[in-house]
Amino acid sequence: MANTPYLTQDGKANTVKKLFSRETSVSITIDADPSIIWALLTTASDYPRWNSTIVSIEGTISPNEKIKLTSTLDPKRVFTLQIKQVDPEKKLVWGDSMGNRIYALTSSGKGSTRFSMTEKIGGPLFPLFAKMIPPFDQSFNQFAADLKKEAERIMNMK
Repeated sequence: MANTPYLTQDGKANTVKKLFSRETSVSITIDADPSIIWALLTTASDYPRWNSTIVSIEGTISPNEKIKLTSTLDPKRVFTLQIKQVDPEKKLVWGDSMGNRIYALTSSGKGSTRFSMTEKIGGPLFPLFAKMIPPFDQSFNQFAADLKKEAERIMNMK
C-alpha cells in the first residue's frame, strides 16, 4: 500500500477511475501504536462514537464473519460485508461481490503508525451503475481524520 503511486498527501484521498472499476485510497500518519488503531478498526459497535462517516456496524469484525454497515454516504442502504482477511495490527479486508475495502497499518517503531485505506469496486456491469455510486473521497478524508483524532486521544491518555 505504501508504494501505491496514486496515494496523495497525508490524509487526502485520491480516486482512480477505470471503465470497469473505481479505486479510492487515503493514507495518514497517526501518532499512536498499531494496537490502539487496530482496536478501533475491529470494534464494530464503537464506530459510530468516533467515526462520523459511519451510522452503524452490526456484527463482529473477525475472520469469515459478516457485518452490516450503514454509511452516511447512503444512510438508507445497509451493506452486508464479509470479513475476508484479518492480520492483527497489520491488515483488515472486508467486502462483497462488488469490491473490497483494505485497511493497512505499518508501524514506524517510533510510536507512530501509517494507516492506509483503499476500496476498489467494480466488475463487468460496473459501467452501467458507476454514476449512481457517490464519490468516496470526502468520506475517506473524514474517516482517516476521525481515526487519527481518536487514536491520538487514546494514546495521549496512556
